[in-house]
Formats: sequence, structure tokens, C-alpha cells
Amino acid sequence: MSLRSQLSGTGVAIITPFKKDYSVDYEALGKLIDFIIEGGVNFIVTLGTTGETPVLDKQEKIDIINYTFDKVNNRVPVVVGIGGNNTDALIKDFEQYPIQKAAAILSASPYYSKPSQEGIFQHYKALAEACPKPILIYNVPGRTGRNVSAATTIRLANEVPNIGGIKEASDDMNQCMQIIRDRPDHFLVVSGDDALTMPQLSLGFDGVISVAAQAFPSQFTAMVNAGLAYNFNLAQKNHFKLLEAYDLLFVENNPAGVKGFLYELGIIENVLRLPVVPLSNSVQEKVKTFLKNFK
Repeated sequence: MSLRSQLSGTGVAIITPFKKDYSVDYEALGKLIDFIIEGGVNFIVTLGTTGETPVLDKQEKIDIINYTFDKVNNRVPVVVGIGGNNTDALIKDFEQYPIQKAAAILSASPYYSKPSQEGIFQHYKALAEACPKPILIYNVPGRTGRNVSAATTIRLANEVPNIGGIKEASDDMNQCMQIIRDRPDHFLVVSGDDALTMPQLSLGFDGVISVAAQAFPSQFTAMVNAGLAYNFNLAQKNHFKLLEAYDLLFVENNPAGVKGFLYELGIIENVLRLPVVPLSNSVQEKVKTFLKNFK
């Protein structure tokens, strides 16, 4: 079964909730998982960068993966994030992390190293050949420092069988159109940018891996579903209702923004591990005001 048939629609890159002592808050994580599934989302991504993976140790990651599978309990597919800039280390991670129940592995392109397009291709080829699960490319040049070009994406889609799709977060709409135009039929293309999801659906994107959808699961999912049905009048209405929220979610840092929202919703404590800190008081007040007025 292709990733396109499994993971179309709304996916959520979930946070890692922490207690006030900075330990992982599994009770809050369970509450969050129930909240977003009951809101109608189609799949969950655990241990993406929204989950503060750079500040989680290996055992915490293993425990979070296992807990997430148990709590989700096959209600929706689960994608596991395993990415980095050490190709050989990632291949070892595939053997050491409990990914047997995963629908796919989301792997951000190598950060900081700034490899050439050939280096990016060989990196993903090596991962795909070693991984027992399909690989979902994550292109987020604003974080990694290097764009995965449309040509490299299409080359991977055509030449490497275990590359199942891409989370595209380049903000380059021309690149997005090239990928949609040239992709093979099986290849999943989802947005990695909440604010661009609605127009990207009009281009033919299959959905999104969203941050906003964990604070607004039913509303964001309704927008995505409308867009997938090419009902863009309805999709646009839902999109504009959330437009201010998109800004607040990312104005200072992700996941500080979404944690600020989820705190106000009573789901988590507003705790992050350094070097990321909670939203400033002025932005948190704007979050509170937005939620008070949101209908």
C-alpha cells in the first residue's frame, strides 16, 4: 500500500509535553492524542522537530514511541520522526528504535552540513535501502540550511522504491508545482506549512503534516477535507478563521507557540526544555485573546 493511500489528509506533528520538573508528561501526551484523534485528524507524527527531539535522550524517544503506539491503539496511522546529518547513525537508529508499527519514517534532510543535491540523494537512498519502513522526505530548508530541489525529490521518487513521499516546507510555490506536476502516481506530497496548506491543496497536495491541527484539530481538518474535495469556498472560510493563529504559532518559536495554545486549552503545562523557552507574556496574552474570541 502506498503512502499516498495511507497518509492523505491531516497529519499532526505532536509536541512532547513536559511536567514542571522537565520530565515527560505522559498523562498530558495521552490527553493530547485523544484530543486530536477525536478532532478527526487522519494520522499522527511523533518525534518530529515539533516534539523537541534535539533535547530528548534515546531512552525518552523509545518510551515516547512505545507510549504513542499504545495510546493510539491503531485508531490512526503513526509516523515516526528519525532524522539527522549522520547517515550511518540514522541507519543504526532504524535497528534500535521500535518502529515496527510505524506507517513510515519522516526524516528531515541533513541539517548544518549543507550537502550537495547529490549528497542529499545518496543520503536518502542509503536510508531507504536500510529502513524496513517507507521513508517520507522532510524538506525544511529554513531549519536545515539546504533545500531539497524539485529535481532531487522527483529523482528519489522515481529511482528509490522505498521513498514514499515528501513533507514539503520550502515555502517555494514554484517548486511545489514542479513536484506535483512530475511526481509518480504513488508518491505522497503533503504540506509542511500550515499557512500555505489551503493554496497547496488547490495545486494537488494530498494533505499536510500540521502544527496548528493539534490546537484546532476539528477546524483545521475541516479546512483540509474541504480542500481535498475541491470545495475551496468552504476551505477558504476555515483558512481565514485560523490566519491569525498561524502567525501566533510561529512568531517566536515552534513549538513554543503551539504549547502556548495547548496550555490555554488546559491540555498541557507550558514547559519547554532549553534552549527553547515559552512565549513572551505579550504574545501569550494574544493567544489567550484569540482563543477567547475564536468561534
